[in-house]
Amino acid sequence: MADLLGIERLRAGYGEAVVLSEVSLSLAEGQSLALLGRNGMGKTTLINSIVGVTRYRSGTIALAGRDISRLPPDQRAAAGVGWVPQERNIFKSLTVHENLTAVARPGRWSPDRVYAMFPRLAERKANLGNQLSGGEQQMLAIGRALVLNPKIMLLDEPLEGLAPIIVEELLAALTRLIRDEGMSAILVEQNPQKILGVTDHAVILERGAVIYRSTSAALKADRGVLETHLGVADHTPRRGAQVW
Repeated sequence: MADLLGIERLRAGYGEAVVLSEVSLSLAEGQSLALLGRNGMGKTTLINSIVGVTRYRSGTIALAGRDISRLPPDQRAAAGVGWVPQERNIFKSLTVHENLTAVARPGRWSPDRVYAMFPRLAERKANLGNQLSGGEQQMLAIGRALVLNPKIMLLDEPLEGLAPIIVEELLAALTRLIRDEGMSAILVEQNPQKILGVTDHAVILERGAVIYRSTSAALKADRGVLETHLGVADHTPRRGAQVW
């Protein structure tokens, strides 16, 4: 299976600070990746570097065989990078429907398909962005990324700070999106157990470098790695870690 996203020896950061140190990873079309690590280890910086809002130093980022390393963010979005940042970045002064139609591009994902995935948004079409709950704003942020019809979705902690019932609803939607729709995606999450059951592969970052990679299923079963690198306490014996 051909790589949709290929990152080779990427160095990037902010200003004079280099946060990512020669990060390399790849993701095949139709596959999903859990991007994990403790706070401050470079997860958001890696997402931001794919989007194009960090200071690029060296290395390559290729999407569908095209080098996008030096493209500005708007051209990366046009090339197929869909982004759901932690801040959500919805238009709070526009209605739900206006938020979706303002950025929609031709393709399989239309506002109507977003409403089918998130019935709460359909019920609130005429509500302004600032009249939505946090969970509804997150649904709208995901919907806005979808109607761009991207090749890959980057979701930076989409479950953070949400009520458990909303987390369950969003996880169900992400599972449908990834498993049933075949959307290629990278998900950042502090709690690995929330997304390891949704994704195909997993990578752990530490101090701006990849120190572990495996299938999501293998990491979910490896309590030793979870405890050592992510702080998930458990005393089950370790199994088959691939740490480097």
